[in-house]
Amino acid sequence: MRWPSSLISVLLVAAGLGACDRSAENQAPPAQTAKPAATSTAAAATKPLVFDPKDVKAFKVLPAKFEYDKNPITDDKVTLGRMLWYETRLSKNHDISCNSCHDLSNYGVDNKPFSPGHKGQLGGRNSPTAYNAGHHIAQFWDGRAENLEEQAKGPILNPVEMAMPDEKRVIATLKSIPEYVKLFKAAFPDDKDPVTYDNMARAIGAFERGLVTPSRFDKYLGGDDKALTAEEKAGFHKFISLGCPTCHTGVAVGGSSFQKLGLVKEYPGLKDNGRFDHTKDEKDKFFFRVPSLRNVEKTFPYYHDGSIASLDEAVRTMAWHQLGVEAKPEEVKSIVAFLKALTGDLPTEYIKKPELPPSTATTPKADPS
Repeated sequence: MRWPSSLISVLLVAAGLGACDRSAENQAPPAQTAKPAATSTAAAATKPLVFDPKDVKAFKVLPAKFEYDKNPITDDKVTLGRMLWYETRLSKNHDISCNSCHDLSNYGVDNKPFSPGHKGQLGGRNSPTAYNAGHHIAQFWDGRAENLEEQAKGPILNPVEMAMPDEKRVIATLKSIPEYVKLFKAAFPDDKDPVTYDNMARAIGAFERGLVTPSRFDKYLGGDDKALTAEEKAGFHKFISLGCPTCHTGVAVGGSSFQKLGLVKEYPGLKDNGRFDHTKDEKDKFFFRVPSLRNVEKTFPYYHDGSIASLDEAVRTMAWHQLGVEAKPEEVKSIVAFLKALTGDLPTEYIKKPELPPSTATTPKADPS
């Protein structure tokens, strides 16, 4: 299958769900008034579909975990990292953990446009899912953290999020709890002083690298042609032909590039400078990391600002602003059917909340100020 030649120039730079842009024409996607085609999506799906092999090969089966040679995954690191993930004492007021905004039992999100942090303060960007994030080119919407280990350091000290005053306070808290001291020694046996801020982040990162959600799509990529329904295969075909894989491809069906929103039609009302805030490079203005579409059915609301509530609307606005295509209702429906096939299985045993160790008399108290 080949993409329409009229789209080739756009496809070289088009962004996908969650990319960000600035303005040019102040247009919104036109209202969908066209009636659905006489042939239903289900009926169309019964027709033989022919894929160009290179198009399908652009997608990869999820690994069991995302290995990282600079932070080898060990059972002891994962055990410690899992506990730290749920540890509210890593926040100033002892009321927020990593899981507060990235709820692992809810596909790694809280389904809010902006997550509440210390004293109910709201961040300026939507909290992305933690699942399959080990594949991402970088972390945070603007890519300011190179990897999961670097990302884990940020929210704890962010005054709007977990609000700890400094690394010293974090380490004092952890060292005051004997069980954590033992767990750090087990996870980092070669370190003379294993309870460090960097090691805390390494443990959390090792745990996150196992947050993987295989789906029926992986079975399909692995050769099981019956893993997807005829309707879902038709949606995959439409997803490819429309140009979505320009950005949403690979293992995580996205997450591997930075792109800009509004290349063809302006995305109105954008105020966030995106990646520019990190790099200060003019060419990075209004660029964001393209998110993964794995579990996208569950990770609403969409985009960096959580401004789009429904998946149908997200698909329609992406087609318009990125490709200049007014997607027909039946096309949107077809693509959404495929996207729902990317909803994976949660690793319920792996994410089960452990019993956390008790505080001691020397553990710093909660500070709501």
